[in-house]
Amino acid sequence: MEQFNMPLQLLVSGLAIGSIYALVALGFVLTYVSVNVVNFAQGDFTMMGAFVAFTLVAGGGLPVWAGLLIGIVIIGGIGYLFQLSVYRPFVKRNKAFLPVMISTLGASMIIQNIFLIIYGPYPQKLSPLFSKETIKVGEIVISVQYLAILCCAVLLLVLQYLLFEKTRLGKMMQATAQDPTTAKLMGIKVTSMQALTFIYSAALGGTAGILVAPVFMINHTMGAIIGLKAFAASIVGGLGDVKGAIFGGLMIGVIETFAAAYISGPYKDGFAFLFLIIFLIFRPYGIFGEKVGTKA
Repeated sequence: MEQFNMPLQLLVSGLAIGSIYALVALGFVLTYVSVNVVNFAQGDFTMMGAFVAFTLVAGGGLPVWAGLLIGIVIIGGIGYLFQLSVYRPFVKRNKAFLPVMISTLGASMIIQNIFLIIYGPYPQKLSPLFSKETIKVGEIVISVQYLAILCCAVLLLVLQYLLFEKTRLGKMMQATAQDPTTAKLMGIKVTSMQALTFIYSAALGGTAGILVAPVFMINHTMGAIIGLKAFAASIVGGLGDVKGAIFGGLMIGVIETFAAAYISGPYKDGFAFLFLIIFLIFRPYGIFGEKVGTKA
């Protein structure tokens, strides 16, 4: 029975961590399809979310739920400032894809060093969101924090589906992503929709960081690691596909967790990228990506 319970516990943990990667990967995908940019600072919104929540709860003495909500709003605002300072200046100068992408990479380095100066090199830890650490379902012992992460991630994914498929705002965001020129001719404020995409993507990353803050140690480089795995997830799923980002994130989370338990814990970060390399050898365009033919 114990041999049966262990994989189930690992599966729950893997899906919880994978859902964090999925949320950050969604930020990559939404930014890519909306403004045709791979935002390599997306993972840093996760780090900022964790630090903001830590400051509000541990330093400011706010209740946990208030710190979470305020933290999400703050990171969304940072996402708006990010697009004004990093993305918009290059667009106004009609710069191509590569310079904008490199600018996000440079912004990532700057953000990490700013938070290193503010908080120092020593890791921090947010108190658990719940007083009870585990619950027992039959013979299976499940971490309450991991279960909360999984439930929150599922809720956010459902809300995103409703936003994009059932609301006028979601339709406008999709129209802007598919064809900005046509969307502008139809009266959609393309600039506003693109700014909203950055706000929403940053909020997703910040939410992921807040959820994972009680589980991971918070430091200025945590976002870079999570961001790289989330980017790998978006590639596995097919860059530009929302359901691919979700599926890829869950896959990498589960594979990483099982590999850490049964192969090697210290090298768990490498398994995600090993999986990415092997996967791309056999399906370079991702699970839900389309094979594109070219003619010379």
